[in-house]
Amino acid sequence: MSTARQGPLLLGVRHHGPGSARAVRAALQAARPAAVLIEGPPEGDALLALAADPGMRPPVALLAHAADDPGRAAFWPLADFSPEWVAIRWAQEAGVPVRFMDLPAAHSLAATGEADGAEPDAVRLDPLAVLAETAGYDDPERWWEDVVEHRGTRGAGEEALGAFEALGEAMEALREAYGDGGHRRDLVREAYMRQRMRAARREFGDGYAVVCGAWHVPALRTRTTVAADKALLTGLPKVKVETTWVPWTHRRLARAGGYGAGITSPGWYAHLFAARDRPVERWLTKVAGLLREEDRQVSSAHVIEAVRLAETLAAMRGRPLPGLTETLEAVRAVMCDGSDVPLALIEDRLVVGDVLGEVPDAAPVVPLQRDLTRQQRSLRLKAEAQERELELDLRKDTDAAKSLLLHRLRLLGIDWGTPAASRSSTGTFRETWRLRWQPELSVRVAEAGIWGTTVLAAATARAEADAAAAGELGEVTALAEQCLLAGLSEALPAVLRALADRAALDTDVARLAKALPALARSLRYGDVRGTDATALGAVAAGLAERICVALPPACAAGLDADAAAELRGHIDGVHTAVGLLGDADADAADGLRGRWSAVLRKLADRDTVPGVIRGRAARLLLDDGRLEAEETARLMGLALSPAAPPADAAGWIEGFAGGSSGGGTLLVHDDRLLGLIDTWLVGVPERAFTDVLPLLRRTFGAYEPGVRRTLGELVRRGPGGPAAAQPAGGAPEGFAPELDRERADAATELVRMLLAAPDGVAAA
Repeated sequence: MSTARQGPLLLGVRHHGPGSARAVRAALQAARPAAVLIEGPPEGDALLALAADPGMRPPVALLAHAADDPGRAAFWPLADFSPEWVAIRWAQEAGVPVRFMDLPAAHSLAATGEADGAEPDAVRLDPLAVLAETAGYDDPERWWEDVVEHRGTRGAGEEALGAFEALGEAMEALREAYGDGGHRRDLVREAYMRQRMRAARREFGDGYAVVCGAWHVPALRTRTTVAADKALLTGLPKVKVETTWVPWTHRRLARAGGYGAGITSPGWYAHLFAARDRPVERWLTKVAGLLREEDRQVSSAHVIEAVRLAETLAAMRGRPLPGLTETLEAVRAVMCDGSDVPLALIEDRLVVGDVLGEVPDAAPVVPLQRDLTRQQRSLRLKAEAQERELELDLRKDTDAAKSLLLHRLRLLGIDWGTPAASRSSTGTFRETWRLRWQPELSVRVAEAGIWGTTVLAAATARAEADAAAAGELGEVTALAEQCLLAGLSEALPAVLRALADRAALDTDVARLAKALPALARSLRYGDVRGTDATALGAVAAGLAERICVALPPACAAGLDADAAAELRGHIDGVHTAVGLLGDADADAADGLRGRWSAVLRKLADRDTVPGVIRGRAARLLLDDGRLEAEETARLMGLALSPAAPPADAAGWIEGFAGGSSGGGTLLVHDDRLLGLIDTWLVGVPERAFTDVLPLLRRTFGAYEPGVRRTLGELVRRGPGGPAAAQPAGGAPEGFAPELDRERADAATELVRMLLAAPDGVAAA
């Protein structure tokens, strides 16, 4: 063992560096210290024993959060290839004490938001970048690989100790040149570390080891007085903290994930640490396996050729072994045919990776986390780092329970699952979720713990509090919908009271119209999920009545184009909501729908109403069978008469035939309506035509290509052309004058099976 330095063994490392981790194990094995001190918060000392639990599988992180504010939290992530984790496990296997020695989280969390102790314009020095530049490298990662990761330090204690000595001297030179590197909080941390080292010296003499970031080694070697260190630590703010272990992911170890001591390639580093020999060959074999899973043709010959190319590139560049750069270049050239598309997959899945660690049940957690874990296990919902899609059928008890859990978590701000559009069905009994567990969700669970000890109780309390604090009607209606989705029947009374209060005071018809669809969906969800949503019926009906009264005056002349378009969207939403409300309450269906139809007719008839709203009202009435074809043609004729302003007429066409409402198909099958539009368009003055062209292009450009092509052909042929010809019986060509019931009955069973309808529905 080298005796160049007296005192404790100081091992300066790079966080999450596999080369450092191997060197730490070799150095500890050679020195056999009596105790090990590790950079980390002392509040975690009581949790160190869990590192030896068989259920602890890195990557994991030590989580510390303020007891009265769980959102104020900090993580200390550790992977298999982290030098700190290797030191912890070595000490436990060797039976020697191991402790954390960094500034307590009680101080660091209390100082959160105080610029972290740095000067406003200070830029933190990257020592690796400086050393790499000094050595003639333009990439710090490549320099670190060459001088550390590719060194043969497996079991070579003397070589490992020499490497740490050299790295410490390099950091000492940097600190002499750059001072504290622009981050003065390091001075406070290092003062506390020296205090912990003095305590260890009193207990173990100089026969202990310190594992810390290489940047701190010179400061820990410096002899300072106790009084000077106490002066730096005096008056530090302090809060009460709680600590635990939480699962972490390789993706969150990446620098792109936001962790300050992160690395760009955690998956690659994990491989380097785990591969006992021939790391490049083993890595490229993994790459080949991934590409084969993606149905790419990759053979063993590709692997051999890629290995040769990577080694050749490393030799040409003077590197001891191929690094990640050479390996990926070889993969792109040999296995990906020069394409970056499969290479991006490799970088995502293997270079970074989605490995999620595990924490034993013995780790302390808030009661809410314990309840969540219990439900995850009972419902077989495994937390995974890689995103996956979950299809739920709400008619099944287990799937319904999964849906309730995910909706309750979303209400608590724990976005483990995100609702997605279902690809298999549009029925209301289907739900699709995208699930991905992020380590930060552990903090969200801790934060949500203030609302209750179970997911149900916490979600209920949060909903009641949100209802009381909501400022707008739309917020409360959205909350009511969330409560029904989450099955929070106990929270509904408070939400409904807030809803009724705000609805009674709100006079803005746009806000009322915006709120009604959410209530209507809530009633429908209540029916599908078997939850009691009848209490919403009276509120929704009252809201609909107020809209029926207030909407016609709100659509009077003077609305600009944007306001008219917004109201048109609200009318669509109210129309759909009225249909849902009618389905939910059959007794009130005719009355409510009749009043709404009267409102639409009033809007369609008034020439003071903007054209886009009049056209939309006419179309909704036509679709509902409450407006005859003759009357529809009359309204269109009035809207497109020469006396009508061209812009208003174009707006009427957009309202009637625009969007995804099937307006193009309607025009294909109704020559009279198409002829009216064609005649109007031909007569539009040249100057006005330039103004209305963008609106018309938007209307007709939204149609399917086949519909546009058919309309163009019909216009080219003109009225009475071959496409409009019909046989003497009055039915279009290819159709009989009347329904052939015998032939129709033969297809009934097949139609019923396709629609998955209950017996008797298709026949009816």
